[in-house]
Amino acid sequence: QVQLVESGGGLVQAGGSLRLSCVCSANIFYLIAIGWYRQAPGKQRELVATSTSSGRPNYGDSVKGRFTISRDNAKNTVYLQMNSLKPEDTGVYYCKAITLGGEYWGQGTQVTVSS
Repeated sequence: QVQLVESGGGLVQAGGSLRLSCVCSANIFYLIAIGWYRQAPGKQRELVATSTSSGRPNYGDSVKGRFTISRDNAKNTVYLQMNSLKPEDTGVYYCKAITLGGEYWGQGTQVTVSS
């Protein structure tokens, strides 16, 4: 069983920045992938950014050039640096880990961007 705990969400004005953290109970070096998804009210959950076991990043089209995913394997932590935030970035941000045994989700952290 893998547990994921997100933090760092909050309220920020448009154009501002936030950094999210996701602490994983497992050694992230051995995960197939770990990353971030988000869900806005009334919308489906969508990809924000993921990092494979080799560290290769993959970003959703709406965040390319503004968000950066990074990882600290020693701390089993994945970060999401979010810059130039827009009101449409508002939503609950979830951390997801993919292992050979299945997929795991965190409880989510709320990000609200005011205009």
